[in-house]
Amino acid sequence: MKNNKWLSLPYAVWGFGFIVIPLFIIFYYGFVTPEGSITLSNVAQIANADNFKALLLALLLSLVSTLICLLLAYPLAMILANSSVKQTSLIVLIFVLPMWMNFLLRTFAWQTILEKNGVINSILTYLGLGTLDIINTPYAIVLGMVYNFLPFMVLPLYNSLSKIDNDVVNAARDLGANPVQSFTNITLPLSMPGIISGITMVFVPALTTFVISDLLGGGKVLLIGNVIEQEFKQTNNWNVGSGLSIVLMIFIVISMAITSKYDTDGEGAVL
Repeated sequence: MKNNKWLSLPYAVWGFGFIVIPLFIIFYYGFVTPEGSITLSNVAQIANADNFKALLLALLLSLVSTLICLLLAYPLAMILANSSVKQTSLIVLIFVLPMWMNFLLRTFAWQTILEKNGVINSILTYLGLGTLDIINTPYAIVLGMVYNFLPFMVLPLYNSLSKIDNDVVNAARDLGANPVQSFTNITLPLSMPGIISGITMVFVPALTTFVISDLLGGGKVLLIGNVIEQEFKQTNNWNVGSGLSIVLMIFIVISMAITSKYDTDGEGAVL
């Protein structure tokens, strides 16, 4: 058994080089001035009106997209959990097939679909129904988030629902519970680990994204991810960028803490 510990050495080296060291760099730049003296001013930049507005908007859009993903994914996950193995494999394959394509290309595709002369408006114009001015708006960003992150909600929900013993649900039915009561008192509580895990897996990348808001927001809708990107790439201010990143990490840590509290056994984890 002692020799088996050496099998984790490659991961330990990888984790130290690509997780610990980058985090150390972020924290270092976040708490020092360009001259090297310790300061909290970089983190305090989140109180700037524009930065705080970008953070609130990112939180709002992330919460909305997470809620939509949950409402769409739960019925689909229930269908998958109650289907035969062959049907489930086919549906899952069809559902995750777009995920094999590059994230950037998928978002570019939605940009083409939603733009003023895109596919949707061309069809609406042909049918004489007018056009939708959705590109470069928060609605387009939410749509892009839902499309890209929906599988991250479906898979943990399916994993959690598939572990529920049908005999428990059938027993509730035999005791007089109607379908609504069976769902609210048995299925929903037992699937809570998958719900919490799915919410975390969608909320965290939605909160930190900047590519989706760049492409579908057209630079007109700034989220906190866009602000951090600009600090690093445009103004070359690593100190403020790192300080804002530390603030964003707080929300990520809170999400992870909630997940670990309600999913202690990892039942919502994707297999």
